[in-house]
Amino acid sequence: MKLIKLKKHKSPSKERLDNEKVERDRKMLCGKLSFAGAEAYKLLRANLLFSLPDEKKCRIVGITSADSGEGKSITSINLAYTLAETGKRVLLIEADMRLPNMAKRLNLSTSPGLSNVIAGLAEADEAVRTIEKLVDLNVLVAGDIPPNPSELLGSEAMRKLISHFSETYDFIIFDLPPINVVSDALVLSGLVDGFILVVRQDYTARRAVIRAVNQLAVSNARFLGFVLNQASTKKRSYKYGKKYGHGNGGHYYSYSDYSQH
Repeated sequence: MKLIKLKKHKSPSKERLDNEKVERDRKMLCGKLSFAGAEAYKLLRANLLFSLPDEKKCRIVGITSADSGEGKSITSINLAYTLAETGKRVLLIEADMRLPNMAKRLNLSTSPGLSNVIAGLAEADEAVRTIEKLVDLNVLVAGDIPPNPSELLGSEAMRKLISHFSETYDFIIFDLPPINVVSDALVLSGLVDGFILVVRQDYTARRAVIRAVNQLAVSNARFLGFVLNQASTKKRSYKYGKKYGHGNGGHYYSYSDYSQH
C-alpha cells in the first residue's frame, strides 16, 4: 500500500488575521470600503497628523461640506476610525443637531446626546458611547433635536464641554452641518483647530465650493483642505424626519428654511 504524504498547510500569519479582523470591524461600523478607499483614509490621517503637530494635547477637527449629500458623515466616521486604529484616543461628536443620522449608522441609541449635555439634561460621561469593535473610539451623537442648535453650539456650556473632553482625548472629530446651508459649523470656528471640506465628485457645484471656502476665510477658520468623495450614493433630502416644539405647537424644518435667514 502506497502511503500518500499530505502537504502541511501553513496557517495564516497573525498579521494577516489581524488585518482581516480590522477590515471586518470597519465594515460593521463604517460600511463597505475598498482597499483604495481604506488607503486614502490612511493618507488623510497622515496628512492630518502633519498639519496638526502634537504640540497640543488634543487636536480638534471639523468635517463639513458645502451642501448636503456630499458624504461628510461617513468621512467623519472613517477618519475617526482610522485615527483610533493607531492607538489615538478619539471622540467623534455629531454636531449636526438639525438632521442627526449617526446613531442610526452606528446602531446606537439617539439619546442622551450632545444637545442633552449642553442643555444640562445629561452628564457628559453618561452620553458618550463606547465602540466595542475599537476601544479607542468613543462617540457622542447629536441627541434630541433642539429648537436652537446654533445657540447651543456657541454657548459657554459647549466651550466647557470641549475643554472637559480635551483632557481625555488625543483627537476630537466634529461631524458638522453644511456650511452653505446653516451657520452652525462656523459658530465652532473658535473651538476647532482646522476644517476639512468634503467635496463629492460630479455632484458639488464649483460655485458652492468657492462660497464655502470664502465663508471659512471670513470666519478666520483654519482650512486644512479638501476630501474628494467619489462614492456613488443616492441623493437624499436634507429634511427632519420628525417635528419638535413647545406646547401644542410644532415645526418641520429643513436646511432650506434656515438658508433664507
